[in-house]
Amino acid sequence: MEGREDLKSILEYLPVVLRTWSLFWPSQVLEALKALARGPEHSGVHSGELLFSAISDLRRSLSLSSHPLPPSAPHGYALFFDELMSRAEARKWFGEVVPALANLLLRLPSLLELHYQNADALINGGRDGVKTGLRLLHSQEAGIVFLSQELISALLGCSLFCLFPINNRGAKHLPTINFDHLFTTLYDSYNEKQENKIRCIIHYFERISFHMPKGYVSFERKVLPLEHGPLSISYPKASFWSNSAIPLCRFEVHSSGLIENQSSGALEVDFANKYIGGGALHRGCVQEEIRFMINPELIASMLFMPSMADNEAIEIIGAERFSNYTGYASSFRFSGDYMDKRDTDSLRRRKIRIIAIDALCSPGMRQYEQKLLLRENNKAFCGFFHQSKYQQYKRLFRGSGCSGIQPHSDVKDSNDVYSNNLLSHGASITSVETCGGKSVHKVIRDSKEILSLDDEDDVGIATGNWGCGAFGGDPEVKTIIQWLAASQALRPFISYYTFGMKALQNLDQVTQWILSHEWTVGDLWNLLVEYSLQRLKGETNDGFFTWLLPSLLTHDTEMLDLPIMS
Repeated sequence: MEGREDLKSILEYLPVVLRTWSLFWPSQVLEALKALARGPEHSGVHSGELLFSAISDLRRSLSLSSHPLPPSAPHGYALFFDELMSRAEARKWFGEVVPALANLLLRLPSLLELHYQNADALINGGRDGVKTGLRLLHSQEAGIVFLSQELISALLGCSLFCLFPINNRGAKHLPTINFDHLFTTLYDSYNEKQENKIRCIIHYFERISFHMPKGYVSFERKVLPLEHGPLSISYPKASFWSNSAIPLCRFEVHSSGLIENQSSGALEVDFANKYIGGGALHRGCVQEEIRFMINPELIASMLFMPSMADNEAIEIIGAERFSNYTGYASSFRFSGDYMDKRDTDSLRRRKIRIIAIDALCSPGMRQYEQKLLLRENNKAFCGFFHQSKYQQYKRLFRGSGCSGIQPHSDVKDSNDVYSNNLLSHGASITSVETCGGKSVHKVIRDSKEILSLDDEDDVGIATGNWGCGAFGGDPEVKTIIQWLAASQALRPFISYYTFGMKALQNLDQVTQWILSHEWTVGDLWNLLVEYSLQRLKGETNDGFFTWLLPSLLTHDTEMLDLPIMS
């Protein structure tokens, strides 16, 4: 254990101790957890006030007192467990759930040791050399961590008891991980949405205390390298988008419904803060924070994922949903248990795919500058592109009669270069108009039909008003940006949830009109750039859709007469 670089990178952020090749709890912590595990008759912990006292003792035994919890934290724990919980709920919590959580924490060292024993062989028996062990996934270092749901539950138990050291977390750009601020905020400025956020978390602990899930969750940092490399996708320049001949993917508009309720198996967009989780463990309660409450295993990412740079995204697969809810922001309410029935994949992850991408915050008119359009396009592309598409790109352009792909002279495996040349900045392949006498549209469609037979899934994108609302983005522009990124990433479709936004009431008409004209990614990008330049110059104040199709204002239906799609 002592020689593992992955463990070394995360050890100072864990509450356990490593000595003589083993992980363990300090003796005082061990005895305190054993007392809690025996129930309130032995521990004396039967109220929120006494629970916080026990937490404080555990923290002192871990030498965490040098970073005291907020003064209102004990009042927050007391308020929730002693006043807001019913007596029946409290009896169950202190009599059954707290002892179960203490037992789980007693097993944390052995769960971590088992995790590291299996980490190197989890993917394909270790033959591919993919490292999956728990570690800091540093910025600009692409990588993946696999955690069992049982280990995640133990880690979140540490969060509830505020046992994670916070030394140097700020210096490493790591988000909050302990739950003290959840309870502090509840007391300092009580509101129902904060109470109901905590109810989601408490419900999760109740569920796992009585039935521990046995699957896995993966957490991946995805990076578009800023420097060009012969075998990697690099951060695209504007010419990459303007020259792209990739056809636009199918676009489905939903004026009602929620992203997390989609049933097509799509990759679901988390409208993220650059610090994963955003205000989930503080007072935040919009799209990302709500998702972290109803799928609490997402919170584990906050332990080891530093903030995202412009060329990064975070993909999480397998985080189970435990709670139902109603409302949004101040009207958010926990509304009972949710039984997640989604299937699992070959790696025992539920097929819940979430991609966290952070949009520009309060960009104002600057969002129409080309460099910021490029930033948003590349951010979404980083999230939407999947490495498995390498094979599709290879088959698409290799042996198809396409010109413009020349392998680098210093790379021996020319197969790998096809994928790189297509996606790296300045790649000439995106400007190819015909391949062996067929249009690029036709070649890609044929390729997708062939690949659907041996791909695990044909995974589209489920998204909505990313970067709008509190972040202040232009919803029409952000919609187009996500469509461009999904299409270039060879996603088969976008399912777009408008949440009833008035600016997007004509979205279905506009996208169908564009699709009927078989525009490419490059075509639409160039028009978006032209529109944005006119906005900056003050030459138009119209939204992009009205600027593109003025008939939407005049109700002239001729322009929107759609031909029959083949």
